[in-house]
Amino acid sequence: MLRKKYPEETEKQMKSFFDSLNERDRRRYAAIETMKLGHGGQKYISSVMSCHFQTIMAGINEITNGIENPDNRIRKPGGGKKKIIDTVENIDEVFFEILKDHTAGSPIDEEIKWTNLSLKDISNAFKSRDMNISPYVVKQLLKKHGFVERKMTKAVTMKDCKDRNRQFERIKELKEEYSNSENPIISIDVKKRIHR
Repeated sequence: MLRKKYPEETEKQMKSFFDSLNERDRRRYAAIETMKLGHGGQKYISSVMSCHFQTIMAGINEITNGIENPDNRIRKPGGGKKKIIDTVENIDEVFFEILKDHTAGSPIDEEIKWTNLSLKDISNAFKSRDMNISPYVVKQLLKKHGFVERKMTKAVTMKDCKDRNRQFERIKELKEEYSNSENPIISIDVKKRIHR
């Protein structure tokens, strides 16, 4: 069990630096950070860097044993498989089209956004467009584009409202109707009040 973790801001800086490196330097940087932390460090660094634990093990092996790839290559010939999110054409465009009317955000932090759709909902929406995208790949897409998991702060049973879904459909209709008109669109953020 890891006793001490880095502050969140430091983790973000580490991840940003990690992403700027080539593949060989990534695994070695992750390996060095892991070796600095000792027991429990591998799992923690794997989470911070979003890399596989075997990548870290390969980096540790290279550092401790001085192993180089043939011809000083970054990766062994033919090694590695590209992610589906990097190979499927128009996957990002379709993803944003699916989430267009199902995205919300925080009025006090523009970088925080989430969707009310589940991984399965989004996966099924892809399938309806003849794209076989699994919930696992959907999760990668959400992470890639900065969506966060919205957790419930309390569990309160809501009263049933038979027209609840119709309300949201009507809002969508009005939104589309107004967007297609020549009227100006004004966006107003409601700031969170701080009670003292």
